[in-house]
Amino acid sequence: MANQVRLMTHQMRDVTVVNLHDSSILDTQQVDELGEELNKLVDERACKKIVIDFTKVKFLSSSALGVLIRLQKKAREIKGQIILCGLKKELLQVFKITSLDKLFEFKDNEEQALAAFGVTTAG
Repeated sequence: MANQVRLMTHQMRDVTVVNLHDSSILDTQQVDELGEELNKLVDERACKKIVIDFTKVKFLSSSALGVLIRLQKKAREIKGQIILCGLKKELLQVFKITSLDKLFEFKDNEEQALAAFGVTTAG
């Protein structure tokens, strides 16, 4: 059986923070589960400000990139924004090579991503 994708979400004021806990998100089941969980944030909870923290992620499939692209489109439809943070140099390079660096906003860490939404970790 394939590994289940592990993620945890929490709120910092009006920002939803998603921490991905798997070092690789490669197989179809993981990608599908990730997409399902992330889409719920926009479709069911109408989250408009989302930070996705990739600090623990080393490998990401092209299908997972597709999930992120679709999520970004959904977020924009409700006038929302997604910021990706904590990407390792190699993963960030994948976004640049595929020109997805023009579609997403990137920050070095969660604190900077929250600050971009006007939220400080102090409150």
